Amino acid sequence: MPDREPLLSLEEVSKEFTLREGFAVTRFRAVDAASVTLPSDRPEVFAIAGESGSGKSTLARMVLGLETPTGGRMRYKGRDIATLSAKERRTWFLREVQPIFQDPFATFSALNRIDSYLYETVRNFQLAARSKSDAYVDDALNKVGLTLAEVKGRYPNELSGGQAQRVSIARALLTRPSLLVADEPVSMLDASLRMSIVNLFRELQSDHRVSVLYITHDLTTAYYAADRIAIMLRGWIVESGPVELVLGDPLHPYTKNLKHAIPEADPTKKWEGDASLAVMDAQEFTRTGCKYAGRCPAVMDVCGDQVPPEFEHRGRTVKCFLYADATPATER
Repeated sequence: MPDREPLLSLEEVSKEFTLREGFAVTRFRAVDAASVTLPSDRPEVFAIAGESGSGKSTLARMVLGLETPTGGRMRYKGRDIATLSAKERRTWFLREVQPIFQDPFATFSALNRIDSYLYETVRNFQLAARSKSDAYVDDALNKVGLTLAEVKGRYPNELSGGQAQRVSIARALLTRPSLLVADEPVSMLDASLRMSIVNLFRELQSDHRVSVLYITHDLTTAYYAADRIAIMLRGWIVESGPVELVLGDPLHPYTKNLKHAIPEADPTKKWEGDASLAVMDAQEFTRTGCKYAGRCPAVMDVCGDQVPPEFEHRGRTVKCFLYADATPATER
């Protein structure tokens, strides 16, 4: 496969769901023409952030093959993910792309010892001879700051949340993947443990050349962990680019709203904002024009009936008519 092929390429990927209430049928796009590219020549942490219902987890599930797109194209290392055979998916794709889920304890049965899952993965993927399984598993655990001696023979309830999530990551690393898809991996952990997992993702990227698709609603950890970020709103990616630009100097009104919802860590200042964003409006999924028009403080007449295109402006892509004088993203 040519080196110039992206590691992961999502081209205007969509996922449509149908809701039925009595005789009423409503169709909406949980993901609407989303495009994301991860390079193959340099590993990176790419964050996809947004409030609940933005479509970020649905996008992650499509990458993992747990949901089937209704539109667009997804390619991994140049291969169309949708056309992979069952054997190719099992023997190649599932080795290359590994998930990290939100709740580490849901990954493991309370009735089974934690190390049994690690050995099972080694055996199922034929990763090492039986005589070398201990060393192979211990090596993966070392990458996440644990050892086999610490976890062998223990049950999930004997581990802390941070330890359980590290074991979950170690299990994913056993296949030596190029991409981890981490869906809200720190949201169920105490604040004191979150940064240890976020730091781990940075170490995996820099020391072991593993890229991470980091799905989160937590802009603080996204800013700390990610190289680039995409902000999602009701299925759209409304702003994307280097995390320092998008979160440090946001352009889209929705990104500005997200950032404003985070209180500043300064005890000398009284914060008077509202940490909770507006309750999800179902009309935002089916609105004719801009999906944010009903909440946007900068709304214009054109926003009511036209979908904004993407523009390149000040080092990032932004989907907003405020930047209509900028270069269209299609002309990059």
